Amino acid sequence: MKKKSIKHKEENNWEEKVVQVKRVTKVVKGGKKLSFRAVLVIGNENGQIGVGVGKASDVIGAVKKGVTDAKKNVINIPLTKYYSIPHPISGISGAAKIILRPSATGSGVIAGGSTRIVLELAGIKNILAKQLGSNNNLNNARATLNALSNLRTFSETAKNRNISLEELYQ
Repeated sequence: MKKKSIKHKEENNWEEKVVQVKRVTKVVKGGKKLSFRAVLVIGNENGQIGVGVGKASDVIGAVKKGVTDAKKNVINIPLTKYYSIPHPISGISGAAKIILRPSATGSGVIAGGSTRIVLELAGIKNILAKQLGSNNNLNNARATLNALSNLRTFSETAKNRNISLEELYQ
């Protein structure tokens, strides 16, 4: 009994939010076939985040498929001690473009739509974001994920350039 409760607590470490549920129809020979598409974001609010899509004939099945897809696409992001990102960055997915900038402590998450959900579940608390180009929820979430995956810390950059951290600041 205790093993199950411990395992259950580990699973609850991941928080999931449904960004969008859409009813989609496909025209076939016999008429129209209804199905559902669910866009989900999972994160542990500690620098790990994933976006997934699930399609099924019912909403619950689509959500379950979306969660498994999101777990396949989990990325790790570097966070500063002020729960922000190390530097400004932009990301692209399809026609959607996202600009992310670190913000002052206490300013909160200034973002809209699916971008806000992705940033909150990643554990970022102080950031400014702007969506450009597209209003598509899935593409905006993926563009945010693309921007976050391209983040680098100062120590990683110094290591890649084969210089010391002090030389990087000069």
